[in-house]
This record gives sequence, structure tokens and C-alpha cells, in this order.
Amino acid sequence: MAADVQALSDIIDHQNSLVQDAADALPQDFSRCTYSLGHIRQAIYLCQTCPEQRGSICSACSIACHTDHEQLELFPKRHFRCDCPTSSTAHACTLHRDTVEPENAENQYNQNFKGTFCRCGREYDANTEVETMIQCLACEDWLHESCLNLRQPPSEVQVPEESENTTVNAVPVVEDADDSRSNASSSGVPPPLISADDYESLVCRSCVLSIPILRRWAGTPGVLMVTRQSVGDTWQAIGGVSPSEEHDVDVDVGVAAVPMPGSDTATGTKRRRSASPTARQDLVEDASSTSKRPRTDEPPSNSSECIAPPLNGRAQALLDSAALAESKSELNTETNHSSLGAGDIFLTDGFRDRWCRCSDCTAQLSQHPFLLEEEETYVLPEDPDSGKSLEELGMRALSQLPRDRAIEGIHAFNSMRDGLITFLKPFAEEGKVVGDGDIEGFFQTLKEGRGGK
Repeated sequence: MAADVQALSDIIDHQNSLVQDAADALPQDFSRCTYSLGHIRQAIYLCQTCPEQRGSICSACSIACHTDHEQLELFPKRHFRCDCPTSSTAHACTLHRDTVEPENAENQYNQNFKGTFCRCGREYDANTEVETMIQCLACEDWLHESCLNLRQPPSEVQVPEESENTTVNAVPVVEDADDSRSNASSSGVPPPLISADDYESLVCRSCVLSIPILRRWAGTPGVLMVTRQSVGDTWQAIGGVSPSEEHDVDVDVGVAAVPMPGSDTATGTKRRRSASPTARQDLVEDASSTSKRPRTDEPPSNSSECIAPPLNGRAQALLDSAALAESKSELNTETNHSSLGAGDIFLTDGFRDRWCRCSDCTAQLSQHPFLLEEEETYVLPEDPDSGKSLEELGMRALSQLPRDRAIEGIHAFNSMRDGLITFLKPFAEEGKVVGDGDIEGFFQTLKEGRGGK
């Protein structure tokens, strides 16, 4: 049978399959811009086709208004309002047509909105990026694992011996803020220094230095930090439950998080956000219940007694050095951290329940609500029409038209249906297969009969 010839039933089955695939891939309702919801935490996309720097749009506008534009997914950003309907973008919003809104003065645009990420300032290219990137809980920037001293820099990547002749796929590797962790690939790639099971959220050095209470807790039980005693020593994760749980890992002999072909759980796969705002909370609760660190009694609320753990001298010395180096711009230009550590912290599961709640600590924590309570991220509602056939959608559209136009539409549909039945009847009687050329010829004849319209 010729390659361009198909049975009519195959054409119908293929069309139905395409409709179902589309419903499965995009089950949400993309008919409403989130601008009217105000400043919320939501998934944001950077339109790289629109010339404006503020081409930062919501999920709905990324599909409905900018679908043919090149876009970069930035993942959730807090207190953010869609720019699509505003005067900051020349591209007209197709979902918010009533008026052009003023620029969003409250939106905060970090370097991600220019396509660059991490303290190294590297541009993100989904076609070439091979490193896992983790989102900071505070500033919501994305950092490479090598810049966090969790893995070897990509320039020093070594492919495992059993995969020497295998081409490594370069794919985007990112983790979102609620799932800001990475695991080792099942392809034989060694795990990072601090694995996914060891922590819940990352806070980068700059944010630690700017948030006094985080700086004060750095390196204490449950607030992990990567450091080493001197250049040439192995990197060490400090801040375990007890000194016996601190562990050394020779990152210099590891390899970067490169997803290998055939891996079932390659780290190069974006982790899908749960459709339920409470799903992540359930995961945190499950993880906390099985954590190696025993749960303590609930900290006293508004107590005058501070129960914060003693300072970790090693962590404080590192942060003091990092702060001084930042002020003098003396950090290593390639890694953007000192030779003894970057100063980032990794908060272990259930960290929000372990804060001291004395009046002073509570006042500091309250200035950063995300440290006290997990933030809810807006999720687009389900599309009620998802999965419906084109015929069902067409008939519903007809029912919403004025009566005279609906009648004209029904007549036109019936005329096309009768013509198609007449056209296909000889094929059915003679057992012939309908080819692509036959179908194209039918619609061309139909078009010519309407005067070429």
C-alpha cells in the first residue's frame, strides 16, 4: 500500500488520537489571563520573541497569546502579575481585551527575566544545558549544582567507563522551588554531595547573608552547609543531627549530573508540579515522618526564652569571609565563592517546625513569610472541554450563535456531510482505500463550488 494512502477509519482514529493527546498534554483551561487575580505566586514564562524586557507572562497567555513565540519557562515566582495585558508589552493580550493596563510596578525582575541564571550569570539554553539547577527558596533564582559545590563543574565531567561510546543527551535540568532537590541518575552517575533525601529547600549565599536569622542558624542541626577545612581537602556537609552524621565526599572525583540514554530516572527531566496545592505539603509531611532527625517538641510560641542552637563557628567564619569578599568583589570570578565554600544552606525536611518561636526570632521570621509557611502556587483550573471531540465542540459553538447564523451553519454542515457521503460511497462499494489526494481533491472541489472562499 502506498505511504500516502490510508483507510478512512485510520484517518478518523488518528484524528481522535490527536484530540486525546492534546487533552492529556494540556488539560488546563487557558482562556483566562491571571492579571485580574492580582499579585500571586504562579508559573511565569519569559517571551524571548517580544522585544520588551518585561515580556513575562502567565501560563494562559503563554498558550493563548504567545504560542508561536520563543519562550523560556521560569517556573513559579512569588507576588507576580502577568505583564501581557499591560503597556509594558506591545503584543496585544487576546485574553484581556477591555483595556491596556499600566505597568506592574510591584513585580520584581531578577536576572532570570533576561535569560541568565545562577551567581555565575550563565545563560540558559535548553538544548545544551546538562547541569541540574536548583531554585533558591528566598530569591527564586536558579543555581547550578557545581556552583553549590555539590558536583564537579561540567568542564571536568567524566563519562562512566561503561558509557564511553555513548552520546550524552544535552537536556534542560531544573528543579522547582517546592521540589528544589536532585537525585542521582540510575545511569551510574554518582549522587551529589547532599542528596534529595537530605534536604527540603535551598537558600543561596546572598540570601543567607541578607537574612540575619538564616545566617545565625547556618551549619546548625538541620541547616546543612557545604565547606572544607582547606584547599585540597574533601568537601564536607556540616549541620547534621550530630557530628557523627557529618560526612565527607570527594566531589573532585565525581561527575556532573549528566542524564544518560536509557536511564529510567535521569536527572535531566523536569519535575512536574502537582496540580494540587496540598500535594507537596502531603509529601513534606510524609518525608518528615521518616526523616533521620527525630522530631522535637513544638517550639514555644511568643516565649521570651530563645531556644536557637549555639552558633556553628565554622559556618559563621565562612559567612563572615564571604560577606567581606562580596563587599570587596574578591570572590572567585569563575565559581563566585571562596575556596572553602559558597555559603549556601540546605534546609532539611520540616525546617519550618523547628524554628525558635521566641518574640525576637518570630519577629525576624515574620519578615519572610515563606520561612514560616509553605506558599500556595496558583494552578490553572481544569478545562471542562478537555477530551471532547471536535464534533461536540462544533455543535456547542453552533448553539451559542444567533438563531439565523446557527441555522446557516447547520445547513452548511449538512451540505458538506451529504457531499462527503456521496463522494465516499463509490470507495465503500468498490472496497477502495481513500488516499490523501482524494480527500484534498474533495475539499478543493468544495472550495471552488463556494467561489474560492
